Amino acid sequence: MSLAVRVIPCLDVAAGRVVKGVNFQNLRDAGDPVELAARYFAEGADEITFLDVTATVDARETTYDVVRATAEQVFIPLTVGGGVRSTDDVARLLAHGADKIGVNSAAIARPPLVGEIADRFGAQVLVLSLDVTRSSTTVSGFEVTTHGGRTRTGIDALGWAAEAIDRGAGELLVNSIDADGTKSGFDLELITAMRAISGVPVIASGGAGALEHFPPAVQAGADAVLAASVFHNELMTIGEVKAGLRDAGVRIR
Repeated sequence: MSLAVRVIPCLDVAAGRVVKGVNFQNLRDAGDPVELAARYFAEGADEITFLDVTATVDARETTYDVVRATAEQVFIPLTVGGGVRSTDDVARLLAHGADKIGVNSAAIARPPLVGEIADRFGAQVLVLSLDVTRSSTTVSGFEVTTHGGRTRTGIDALGWAAEAIDRGAGELLVNSIDADGTKSGFDLELITAMRAISGVPVIASGGAGALEHFPPAVQAGADAVLAASVFHNELMTIGEVKAGLRDAGVRIR
């Protein structure tokens, strides 16, 4: 675990708007990404994660104009994912203001992409995004999915994470599809399992619904905690999450 835990709001974007659903389904509008990013920056977010959740499904490019506008409003690291298929896509996103790039579906389809990105830009730029669901068909009991959680792959999530780290991934964004949007708490078993195989930072995502959900995720091994709807719906602020972590003895930024 890193010395200081990061708190990261996530902007899931479709057609230029922030959306949120439950278990990656029934997406509804949650606001303007640029306005929300600016608000979270003002509240003390350590980073912003921007995921174009339909870019891969729609076979189109990430909305570069929204990325640029978001980057102009925040002066903290901005991770962008969705529709990244090549090192040229990465270069273009970095040129539009992204600091780190999330890859998922394209890396599973062609694993050498991970090494290509790491070799060209450095491991610190590459965040492997893992949309994970529980499965009875994999060794670990966790399966990685693609296309915004819509397509099961049959690939063991822990095995794929370990392979991607070997290929050069600098960070793991571990999102539990089963917990996503439920507000019932992070999948602690999944976080613990990922921590056990990972020598790079682990970001826990999916399931946050109350302040008391965040410290256990850190205790399970998360280096950063990520949430979306609880911030979009103003159920809590970045500052309140940080205060709750601090009260639990967690060192924050």
